[in-house]
Amino acid sequence: KQWYQRRVAITAGDVVVDVGGVYDPAKHRYDHHQRSFTGTMSSLTDGKLPFDTKLSSAGLVYLHFGRSVLDQLIPEVSDDHKEIIYSRIYEYFMEEIDAVDNGINATEEKPKYHVTTTLGGRVRDLNPPWNETKQDFDGQFERAVAMVGEELVKRVNGMANVWLPALKIVKAAFEKRLDVDSSGQIVKFEQGGCPWKEHLYKLESGADCEGSVKYVVYGDSNGSWRVQAVGVKGEGFASRLPLPEAWRGVRDQELSDLIAIPDCIFVHASGFIGGNKTEEGAMTMAKQALKLANL
Repeated sequence: KQWYQRRVAITAGDVVVDVGGVYDPAKHRYDHHQRSFTGTMSSLTDGKLPFDTKLSSAGLVYLHFGRSVLDQLIPEVSDDHKEIIYSRIYEYFMEEIDAVDNGINATEEKPKYHVTTTLGGRVRDLNPPWNETKQDFDGQFERAVAMVGEELVKRVNGMANVWLPALKIVKAAFEKRLDVDSSGQIVKFEQGGCPWKEHLYKLESGADCEGSVKYVVYGDSNGSWRVQAVGVKGEGFASRLPLPEAWRGVRDQELSDLIAIPDCIFVHASGFIGGNKTEEGAMTMAKQALKLANL
């Protein structure tokens, strides 16, 4: 009887998500558990969005309603920029949810450590304890909805008001790279803090010079300057050209004496970043690193 009542309730619903065994957007049915369902963002958009992870019901809802959500959250943003954000929200927020729900690992290799603070992990932690006498599933569900909703809004606002405006800054610096150094392998920002990596990768791709920029030099909030190795796209902590091995882990005057550049502050042990008190010093560190690499 209970099963029958549940089935009747599902059938009568105006919008049914994650249950019912049917995917039919015309009838607002958004389930992904049926064996016949293999949809991805790519397959359901005729290849317009290049994401091949099987969708969960969350992904299906985003596919059909994500643009309407963006219209409400960031109405001031142009349609072209909304489309960029729509794709980016899927890639950096929703796709993880789809993959976890469908049991798809992020890597085929065995993880070297446990990652337990993901969005899915924090939602899981809101489940009532198994040994709690009075389990408030509805209350905890509402808390989970509020938490995920808040994070989604924060991501959208961050992309619209922080990430997207940085493109103009990165583009201007990229176009002036030959004025900074004739090799074109150093990009300089007058002030750091803006998200530059993905913008740089796309600008390089558009200029048909992928991988060409090795270092980014920028001022920090303390009035000092940093030289940062550009990361290898899609390879985590790997850098295109880490700062020289002999410099790594050395600090202050010892570092200045070692490399004959005044006002050095540090070079990280992995070589991905270093610091100098002056713009000239940071630029010299970048140029010298290129020279030592015969570039």
